[in-house]
Amino acid sequence: MQTMSPVTAPPVPARATRRTELTALTTRYGLGLVSGLIPMNAFGVAVARGLVAGIMAGLGSCPPGTRVITPRHSPVAGEWVLGPGVCVGRRVIYYVHGSAYVICSARTHRSLAARLSAVTGLPVFVVDYRLAPEHPFPAAADDVAAGFDWLLSDGRDAGDILVAGDSAGGHLICDLLLQRAARDETQPAAVALFSPLIDLSFVLAAEQERVRRDPAISAAAARRLVGLYIAQLPADHPRLRFDFTAADRLPPFLVQVGGVEMLVADARHLDHQIRTHDGNSTLEVWPGLMHVFQALPRLGPEADAALVRVRDFFTAAIGVAATEEATTEAKVVS
Repeated sequence: MQTMSPVTAPPVPARATRRTELTALTTRYGLGLVSGLIPMNAFGVAVARGLVAGIMAGLGSCPPGTRVITPRHSPVAGEWVLGPGVCVGRRVIYYVHGSAYVICSARTHRSLAARLSAVTGLPVFVVDYRLAPEHPFPAAADDVAAGFDWLLSDGRDAGDILVAGDSAGGHLICDLLLQRAARDETQPAAVALFSPLIDLSFVLAAEQERVRRDPAISAAAARRLVGLYIAQLPADHPRLRFDFTAADRLPPFLVQVGGVEMLVADARHLDHQIRTHDGNSTLEVWPGLMHVFQALPRLGPEADAALVRVRDFFTAAIGVAATEEATTEAKVVS
């Protein structure tokens, strides 16, 4: 990891600021209304992709000095995003973007990856998995697994890799880790998830919606989008509805979620399931903030503050992993 100037991670705020409340209100009467009107056909998907790409580009930017490298021999599409002064090395962050398996790409998440690289001092590989409806399940999940295996094939151990992702990317990451646990394979050092989608039936989201409406999208509209990926499969398919009884074989999780989004219910469910089954999870609910607020720094300072907390979480996880590795090696030598 590149040596970084020490920055104290700010605490999760106790309440929403006036600015975040106004942002949520504006979003509800803008994007929230539009998202419910977009049809779930080829035209609607194209509109949604263009709309979200424009929002991501307008509300986030890469730090000056960011480099983007497209690997030549990767079995899956993707790109290395390197913050200022960062080079590709042994320790890396593997990023899995979200947006319902349908909308986003490595390009839309380049700014978030660049800021994550800049704050951690680590290179970020963003996998550009195939999207639905052109490529339904299990295309995205297979690409995410292939991308992780490619990072391993370049001389890394699983413990050299830190994993991060948002929204549907959180679901894809859980699938990756649970599949590795089932095969008794080594896991990455740690995982940071932003607004993870876990329940593809959206029952949890709909229940949360009765408490408070998500300003960006309804549970029904999100369910229709995700339906383009799962196609005719039942939502309780074992790779779609997860069993976390093997959580003790998963890496430590940091789960960050906005307090006004419907997926706060999914985040709480994930955190509860991991901890119930002897896993390690830390949940942060950021008051007043929306879905994947970490990607939208121009809406408020919380986006960058959250990434500093991710950096500290990753740093601590790396330290624990190094200590455990040294202890194991000492036992072998003795």
